[in-house]
Amino acid sequence: MTVTMTAIIGLGTILTAATLVWILSVRLRDASIADVCWGLGFVLLAWLYVVLSPGTTPRAWLVATLITLWGVRLSVHIFRRNHGKGEDPRYRAMRASHGRAFWWRSLFTVFWLQAALLWFVALPLLVAVRASQPAAFTAFDGLGVVCFAVGLAFEVVGDHQLERFRAEPSNRGTVLDRGLWRYTRHPNYFGDATVWWGMYAMAAATPGGWLTVLSPALMTLLLMRVSGVTLLEDSLKASKPGYRAYIARTPAFFPWFPRVPR
Repeated sequence: MTVTMTAIIGLGTILTAATLVWILSVRLRDASIADVCWGLGFVLLAWLYVVLSPGTTPRAWLVATLITLWGVRLSVHIFRRNHGKGEDPRYRAMRASHGRAFWWRSLFTVFWLQAALLWFVALPLLVAVRASQPAAFTAFDGLGVVCFAVGLAFEVVGDHQLERFRAEPSNRGTVLDRGLWRYTRHPNYFGDATVWWGMYAMAAATPGGWLTVLSPALMTLLLMRVSGVTLLEDSLKASKPGYRAYIARTPAFFPWFPRVPR
């Protein structure tokens, strides 16, 4: 089976899975489950590519295992964070805007759109899993594992620090500016992007793998300019009085030391 055919099967599989999740969301009247299933979608594609590959290398098993660790952790975290809180405000606003048509429009604007983005971002997984050469690990593989570990650490630690901060009633309405959040306003988003640059490095270790560079670039763009930093900060500026001062002293995405006010 060619790489192109495997990619097409992957796209069809993830669109089918997204459709099933959409049907469940209609029954639950909660489109937020799209976010819960985001990480699991990558896990599904990674192991599908392993199954469809003509042969599996140690790199293939490593890539699939790392993405499983990342994807399951992310989905469990989002489920725990959202459980019992109703539909995410973003989807509630979309539901109010579309009215009765939201139930079917959400298939295209939420579930299939996310599935298509997921499939594109996951292209480095396809390349890294299917490649038979080089059979041995390279320096690029090592770089990929390091980037993945750093990214996952930023996500896990950042999410844990934020969860503890929110659990304290006295912190309501205030800004978390300690721990990793002292050096970047979005350590979890930075970690997510770094994970995918790590996956790209492992794909780049194989012939032609460098061509998938647009996949991590797209993920980084989405996190920085579309669904991540920009979208979230629009609401935080209005809900947290100290957030503008936090913006003035703390880098938005890439970690660095806080700026000293003049």
